Amino acid sequence: MSEDWKSSMSKITGTVSHVIFRNETNGYTVLNVDIDEAAPVIDAPSIAVVGHFPSPPEGEMLTFFGHYREHARYGQQFNMELYEQYIPRGGAALIQYLSSQRFPGIGRKTAARIVETLGDSAIDKIINDPSCLSNVPELKRRQAETLAEQLVEEQELAGVMSRLITYGFGTELATKIIQQYESETLQVVEKDPYQLIQDIEGIGFQKADELGMQLGIEATSEKRLKSGLLFSLSQISQSVGHVYLPENVWVEETLQLLNYRSREVNEEMLLESILKLAEEGAVAVQEGRGYMLSLYFAEKGLATSIQRIMDTKDQEAFSEDLFLQTLGEMEEAFKITYADRQKEAVELALKSPLMILTGGPGTGKTTVIRAIVEMFKRIRGWASRKEKNLPVLLAAPTGRAAKRMAETTGLPAYTIHKWLGWRGEDEEYLEHDEENPLDGELLIVDEASMIDVWLANQLFKAIPSHMQVVIVGDEDQLPSVGPGQVLGDLLRSQAVPAVSLSAVYRQAEGSSIIDLAHALKEGHLSAEFTKPKPDRSFIPCNGMNMTDMVKQICEKAMNKGYTAREIQVLAPMYKGPSGIHLLNEMLQELFNPPAQGKRSIKYGEVNYRQGDIVLQLVNNPEDNVFNGDRGEIVAILKEKESEDSKEKVVVSFDGIEVNYEKQDLKQIMLAYCSSIHKAQGSEFPIVIVPLSMSYHRMLKRNLLYTAVTRARDSLVLVGERRAFDIAVNNNDQNSRYSHLHVRLADEEEASSKHEGHKSELY
Repeated sequence: MSEDWKSSMSKITGTVSHVIFRNETNGYTVLNVDIDEAAPVIDAPSIAVVGHFPSPPEGEMLTFFGHYREHARYGQQFNMELYEQYIPRGGAALIQYLSSQRFPGIGRKTAARIVETLGDSAIDKIINDPSCLSNVPELKRRQAETLAEQLVEEQELAGVMSRLITYGFGTELATKIIQQYESETLQVVEKDPYQLIQDIEGIGFQKADELGMQLGIEATSEKRLKSGLLFSLSQISQSVGHVYLPENVWVEETLQLLNYRSREVNEEMLLESILKLAEEGAVAVQEGRGYMLSLYFAEKGLATSIQRIMDTKDQEAFSEDLFLQTLGEMEEAFKITYADRQKEAVELALKSPLMILTGGPGTGKTTVIRAIVEMFKRIRGWASRKEKNLPVLLAAPTGRAAKRMAETTGLPAYTIHKWLGWRGEDEEYLEHDEENPLDGELLIVDEASMIDVWLANQLFKAIPSHMQVVIVGDEDQLPSVGPGQVLGDLLRSQAVPAVSLSAVYRQAEGSSIIDLAHALKEGHLSAEFTKPKPDRSFIPCNGMNMTDMVKQICEKAMNKGYTAREIQVLAPMYKGPSGIHLLNEMLQELFNPPAQGKRSIKYGEVNYRQGDIVLQLVNNPEDNVFNGDRGEIVAILKEKESEDSKEKVVVSFDGIEVNYEKQDLKQIMLAYCSSIHKAQGSEFPIVIVPLSMSYHRMLKRNLLYTAVTRARDSLVLVGERRAFDIAVNNNDQNSRYSHLHVRLADEEEASSKHEGHKSELY
């Protein structure tokens, strides 16, 4: 840190009397500081200092560099950008410093003897040669050791913070780094700055690479090449959803990443580094495919588990006569006539250890699920059991999807995470796995298009071989947010028997929404697409007017008596003039404007208010709330009206109340408008879908299809007709790199050959 930079800021020196507030997660701290030296702008004995600290510096004398600010509620504060340990150079101040609570066991008399013996430069002498303390009368050896250790540690910590800021890290990132590596911080950072990418949230490749340049790391150094390869592989897998990258694509992407300042790195260098990474076990490379290890083992493990289940031959036998008789009894009891395709699906669920049921909206998937459960109850002799005691597990990827499954089937349904016993303390910990499998005889998994390869692997590992499995989904919906396209790969492999429902049974109800959805599946928009229907309309407008048009539509719906919980706007992108963030800001003012007595709390750029509809962004199994759940802020509580009061936001998720402290608000966002991905598995009375050419990157058929199929009673499409045409014609469902379908097909072929060989022998 240059002295010029420090001299451009204000400076305060003082003793930290107490910590007003501290977030242990990121080190954000508010301190009350008793001032010893300060600029004349302060006319008070103390001031609140705000900044990031690796540990709470209570009782310490520090010099803070930064800027004054006037807080609307708490008055004058000091925003700290850098701090240094303040060491008095003699006299009473030095005695006070040594006898402070930071040095346990050193009282005022002992401190005075140290200063008398070692002089005004006592601190420097102790740090340079701790043995000098042996000359201090009546100072015990343990006291001397503790004092020397603490002085060295404080000097090192202040030096590390200053060095990290010199390297271009702000105090928040510097604090995270020190909390991660502690006493080894500089050793790790200066030996391999690229390690920060793996360990510190908020540090990407370019930030680490800038530090590497400062440290003199060559553009073609092996550690830089390896780090670039790992970063591009991981980032592309997570952002695009690829399970692997072909080597040539991997190399091309990494060249763009590494050669942003020069063209020194070439393809041969990267191919050599890939080989080394594979030899070291950092990545998996198989037949020109590069995998992150977790995804390689997930894909391979999933294929193995599926084949294990498919190889099971001991399903309970039943006669065709018994099946037809039972089916007839069910039709009579429920006053329903099952179509041939539905009967086929029910029979296949009984006969096959694993089967897939697919179909679009209105094709009767829920009817088949109910029939499968009822058939198992009757043929397996479960009819006398209460529903909660049935050996049937109904599961879905999200809380909303599980709730909807329970509502439509009348049976208990939970998230896959909950069935697996994920407790949330550790993402890797699951109660159920191959050693402790799930307990039951039938598992039905709905909304399978949302399941990524990692979750699918965890689920299938925990399925015992005797359990029969039914996978239900719509292959035309969006693939999972995480890597993979599990449902699509299962269907493409043809290794798992599947029944596809295509006949639409809800058409009799006059749903033009369902008509539109099936037209989208077939890749076209009818000539009547823009004509108003009782349950559907298209409102043309350009991208500049889209936000205002959405507002007008919502106002009309409100005037008809609909609430914010019943109206859902779905947009493809977060940023931009008609993106999710701006739409949420506008819709919040419409649905839940500020009012006297209505409490609010600001987090980032958002003012959350009592009554706001919010969306949960992460799984929180401890509170039984999961990614995609929608709730309402029912209270914003403050313990007491003072600066050290803690604010708490209470959100009700269908009666489940969850408390969020301010730092936890990153787990939620306003939900008046949400992404189409986040809406999967949900259904809303009114859905409004804005689409314009500004969304060009996201204009895809499965995105539009997923949005349309979220509407239950009314659908309003807003925007440019051209954007809708482009979306319908852009059908790239299988655009993700995944090898699962090939693994399954190969396993199936190998199994068939093995069975044939056995039959010849016997």
